[in-house]
Amino acid sequence: MLYWLFDWLQDGSHVPGARLMSYITVRTVVAAVLSLIIATFLGRGIIHRLQRMQIGETVRDLGLEGQMKKTGTPTMGGIIIILAIVVPCLLVGDLTNIYMWLLLISTIWLGTIGFLDDYLKFKYHNKDGMKGKFKIIGQVGLGLLVGLTMYLSPDITQRQVTTVTTDTAAGMVETVDTAGPDIKSTQTTIPFVKNNNFDYASLTSWMGKHAQTGGWIVFIIVVIIAVAATSNGANLTDGMDGLCAGVSTTICAALAIMAYLGGNVIYSTYLHIMYIPGSGELVVFMGAMIGALIGFMWYNSYPAQVFMGDTGSLTIGGIIAVYAILIHKELLIPLLCAIFFVEDLSVMAQVGYFKWTKRKTGEGRRLLKMAPLHHHFQKEGINSIIQPHARALPEPKIVVRFWIVGLLLAVLTFITLKIR
Repeated sequence: MLYWLFDWLQDGSHVPGARLMSYITVRTVVAAVLSLIIATFLGRGIIHRLQRMQIGETVRDLGLEGQMKKTGTPTMGGIIIILAIVVPCLLVGDLTNIYMWLLLISTIWLGTIGFLDDYLKFKYHNKDGMKGKFKIIGQVGLGLLVGLTMYLSPDITQRQVTTVTTDTAAGMVETVDTAGPDIKSTQTTIPFVKNNNFDYASLTSWMGKHAQTGGWIVFIIVVIIAVAATSNGANLTDGMDGLCAGVSTTICAALAIMAYLGGNVIYSTYLHIMYIPGSGELVVFMGAMIGALIGFMWYNSYPAQVFMGDTGSLTIGGIIAVYAILIHKELLIPLLCAIFFVEDLSVMAQVGYFKWTKRKTGEGRRLLKMAPLHHHFQKEGINSIIQPHARALPEPKIVVRFWIVGLLLAVLTFITLKIR
């Protein structure tokens, strides 16, 4: 809205300074500041409203230090994050951009699923909420929507930027041709490989002339898996004050840098990375999301005044997955979002090992003191295979250490793109 207003002021009235809003960097900063203001100032009112409605967290006594003190803390705080993302994007985002719309739709889509889950928990006063199969159906539906849109939309392309070396009297001169054709492609970015590109169509080369179509089918399957796994991983990570929001902020900053470089033909050519026309607008969205997460942590840091609930965690994980997919970095998610996936795997390993040992010996044993993984470091006095005698750590220390690991993973992700 404001983007169009300033565009009109620039073209029609020539108002000094109106041209600033045409710069992605300026709009990103504006979006971040607006979302931070919305999250901090509007957040307080939403928290008070949730308290009056008695929408509080139902906590089971699992023997964790300080756990029962969290009973009744307002949940559904993800509403704050969603509002702080959507409003700035509608104000300063380019609403003719297909990438912006896909992310806004993903935000509302997953926010609705998470809200329904939180509402059912509140309504029936238990931790069950929405049945798992319905969450999966919603996540698969979003994955199909994103994948098919990327396949069918003419606005989502890649451009082949070529470097030509010519022999002149002054020596070898390199020139860059940035006017190559925009093409539909199933190429994506992978680490440790020269040019960092991998084509899903190479997996279906046996299909002959239909190999490209087969590549898109494989790509859509990958999209569905990425959305479901990352969304659920973020959901499991949201178990301590400030944990999910803090880890996600680092991930979002890394993805924003990737989107900015990949959406700029000069930087992408210089760095030899994939150029995706129009994807620079994604940086504006991510500016709003980073501002929203930081603003939310104002109230969610230890001791939390509000929890994001599934309304926030499912949305955050899904946005991260869709964002990475849109900039063709989905195969970097396992490294960049390793904390999410380790949390996922810790639950699966804990349950699987317990059932297996119970079937074999009649007595179930634990790999971890408690799952997800962050609670393992918080639990005292439970025999387990991994760190059986380790002392429990206070919650703030665990959270900060996870933040540090998340930062190291982000740095490592960028390093792997240069190691070829």
